[in-house]
Amino acid sequence: MKHAKVGFLMTDEVVSVVGRTPSRDVARLLVEHDISGVPVVDEDDRVIGVVSQTDLHATGDLTARALMSAPAVTVHAEQTVTEAARLMTRRGVERLPVVDEEDRLVGIVTRRDLLRVFLRPDPEIRRCLIEDVLAETMGLGADAVDVHVVDGVVTLDGRLAKSSQIPVVVRLAGQLDGVVAVTDRLTARFDDSPLAPPERRTDGIPW
Repeated sequence: MKHAKVGFLMTDEVVSVVGRTPSRDVARLLVEHDISGVPVVDEDDRVIGVVSQTDLHATGDLTARALMSAPAVTVHAEQTVTEAARLMTRRGVERLPVVDEEDRLVGIVTRRDLLRVFLRPDPEIRRCLIEDVLAETMGLGADAVDVHVVDGVVTLDGRLAKSSQIPVVVRLAGQLDGVVAVTDRLTARFDDSPLAPPERRTDGIPW
């Protein structure tokens, strides 16, 4: 499961609309299929945007093209589940249209699919981070860093000995399978970052 691809998880029977679809029909589809958004496709089935429940709050009898958010945030079937989850978190979306190499719609994948089925449970991420990264790799005590994990988003809070340890901890945490984002609230007792080198003179006069 570590490197599962989106294509193995996606739903290939996708509810979609075209640009001229009236807003009332889009709303009806969302209710009928109990979904929060639909991709908007052109005549070649390429994804050109997404209409969500929020977009439908606009007034007037508009079309899907007028309502849609564009460009659409999409993912390819060969991308990993972790990459897709990180994209969702970064862009603040709950579902991703899955497209082929020509941006044609081939499926849909939701945040729930990714986080609850294929990614590590939050307690497992936290345990691995504390035991394998902080204790074993970094040699830090159990109380050095407070680790909180919610839906794959890790928050690190604490005070380390050296400032140079902070980017290392953050990088290692972000590399764990199942982690979709890392919030860094770490501080350090000692700033051991290298000083900037002195500016070099260009007039040939040594000092």
